Amino acid sequence: MRVLGVDPGLTRCGLGVVDVAPNRTATLVGVGVVGSSHELTLDARLLVIAEAIDQWLDAFKPEVLAIERVFAQTNLSTVMGVAQVSGVVMVAAARRGIPVAMHTPSEVKAAVTGNGRADKELVTAMVTRLLRLAEPPRPADAADALALAIAHAWRSGNSFSKDPDGPTAAQRLWREAETKSKVKKNKEKPGPKWN
Repeated sequence: MRVLGVDPGLTRCGLGVVDVAPNRTATLVGVGVVGSSHELTLDARLLVIAEAIDQWLDAFKPEVLAIERVFAQTNLSTVMGVAQVSGVVMVAAARRGIPVAMHTPSEVKAAVTGNGRADKELVTAMVTRLLRLAEPPRPADAADALALAIAHAWRSGNSFSKDPDGPTAAQRLWREAETKSKVKKNKEKPGPKWN
């Protein structure tokens, strides 16, 4: 399975491609960081990242893209930038029919280190070891992207025989339950009052 891991960010967007064999052995295919200058407008920064993502997707042809799930932070502008980059990345994958999986930082840390609260140094050390690299990938964004790719391949279980295009039976049941719950809550809420 070939996975492109993306650690989204406006200033530095980490990219890492790994091939993972059925025995869980991971091999480095490519790693890098795309940067965009603070001096550019937001749309120009997103374009720089979008063009780089297009090049990576076309060059490496991953079977799936794994991206870090945005989580709440106190810095709203950072969260917005990460969310905007995530959207650009997901659209690029969708245009090519590449499935996208999202993973939280704690899921990734737990998968590659065994500890969901591991620090960046431990994650980098484990990525270096798992990929049998002579030196650690730098900067941390690159190591995080590789960790995302490895974690996705490992967490997806025996993904070599599963259909990557659809949710599992358990995921479908969960979504149905969520939908029913939302419908019920919406029926209980009074509508807007018009004068």
